[in-house]
Order: sequence, then structure tokens, then C-alpha cells
Amino acid sequence: MNSVVLRTLVPILLLAGAGFFSRMFKALHRGDERVLSSYIYYFALPALLLVNMAEIRFNVRIMKFVLAAILPTLIIFSLVTIVHIVFHLSRKVYYLLVICSIFGSHSFFGLPFIMFAFATRESERLAVLSSSFIAIFAVSITITILEMFKMEDASPGKGFRTVLKKLSRNPLILSILTGLFFSILRIPLPIPVIRPLHMLGNSAAPVAIFMLGVSLFGRNYQNLKTAFLLSLIRMLALPVIAVFIMRLVHIEEMEGVILILMHASPMALATIVLSERYDFRQDVIPSLMLVSSLSAPIYMNIWLIVLGHR
Repeated sequence: MNSVVLRTLVPILLLAGAGFFSRMFKALHRGDERVLSSYIYYFALPALLLVNMAEIRFNVRIMKFVLAAILPTLIIFSLVTIVHIVFHLSRKVYYLLVICSIFGSHSFFGLPFIMFAFATRESERLAVLSSSFIAIFAVSITITILEMFKMEDASPGKGFRTVLKKLSRNPLILSILTGLFFSILRIPLPIPVIRPLHMLGNSAAPVAIFMLGVSLFGRNYQNLKTAFLLSLIRMLALPVIAVFIMRLVHIEEMEGVILILMHASPMALATIVLSERYDFRQDVIPSLMLVSSLSAPIYMNIWLIVLGHR
């Protein structure tokens, strides 16, 4: 299959469809997706992030790429905050807009999509590098927002300590920082360690897409119009900002394509889990996940075509 569209659509449809029908035909049951999520969250993704980060050698080009990766997230967060202040949005609306804007499925969907589209070691490393630094900001801001929502009456000091404790235990952030430690000090990982890490990391993409299909089955979907409007942030707004940043920073074409696709990733799968855990906007989050996830293979391929990759 030489078409990039086919290389992304076919595996995503097959894997997500397998997950969906595994629930429909009761091969898996409600709640089984949590086992898959835990495997990806605590083992597969940390292994992928750690080993790829450890192998990166930072230079001016890489630092420019990292800057271009994090700027769209910071810009959209700033714009949403300005809108909140100017138009006096309620806290709940503001929190929802922030999470919709920055908490994308960079590792669970964006990374597999890019691996399917380009299937090269360099594209995988660039995708991991961008998703890692985006995740540091996105996860930190999202956890902070949800803790603020949960503890509205708590003191700022208590809230800060709670957030800091949660972030210090986050396996994705810990794996990124560990990989950075080895990369900056140029300490090579031993071969007996690298091989199992690569084996675990290689399973992240297919299992993540399979879990997407499992997660979407059997949920109560409402407020689909609102969900679609919120999805436009990740479909259009963030990728457009990424295009602007790519041209402003003058990074290479392939690096720019990867950044645009990464910022076009749908809502993070963990949004549903966090929504239930924090009792946050369960009226719209499942529908947002449905609309965002089902439309992502289509609009991300449209972005690929617009950027000259067919």
C-alpha cells in the first residue's frame, strides 16, 4: 500500500474495529479496557518514551523542534484563558475548554498514526520527542485543572501539594525525565535493557488503537452538537497554530508535518477515566471522545493531503 491514507486508515479501522466488536460479541466485557489502559499507561508507553528519549542527542535543530512542539499548546492555553477573562466564562466552561484544547491523545493516537503513515525510525523518534514534551505541559495543566475543580474550597498550598504529588508519580512524565537523564549525560542503555524496552514500546501503538474501539462501545452519548463544536479546536485551531509556528521557527518539512499531525490528535482516551474519577462533565466528555476519535482518521488524513502527502 503506497498511499499514506491507506497506510493509516486500514490499520486504525482494523484495530479499532476489532476492539469494538470484541465488546459487541462479549469476548471482552465492560471494564476490561482498564486492564489494557493500565498496560499501555504503566508499561508500553513508558518503555517507548524512555528508550526513544534516551537515544536522542540534543542539538540546535532538536531544540528548535522541541520549542515548535510546545508553543501551540502554550498559545492555545493562553488564548482560552484570555477568552475566559474577557467574556467572564464560568469556571466549568473554562476548565472544559482548557482540557479540550491541550489534552490530546498524542501518545495513544498521534504516535500510532504517524508510525503507520511514515514507518521510519526517524519519524518515530520525532513523534516520540514531540509527544513527550507536549505531554509534560498537557498532563501537568490537565491534572491541575481537575484538582482545582475537585477542591474548589481547598487552600492553594494544599492544592499545589496534591498536584505535585500526582505529577511526581505519573509514569509518562517519569519515563520522559529518565530518558532525558540518559540522553543529556550521553549514557547508553545496555543492550539487554534496550531490547525488552523496544519490545514493550512496539506494542503501544496497536494496543492503544484496539483499546479505543473497546472504550467507545456501550457508552451513553449525548450533546453531540456541543461535542462536535469542541472537537473543532483539535481539528482546526491547534493544527493552524502549528502551521504558523512551523513557518515562524523555520523547521524542516517532515518535522513540521509531524508537529501538525501531533497537535491534530483527537482527545486523550484518559479523558473519560479522569471525567469519571473527578465527576467532571460526564454529560459531554463521552460524546466528545466519540466525535473526536471517529473523525480523527478522516481529518488527520485531510491534513496529510493538504501538506502534500498522499
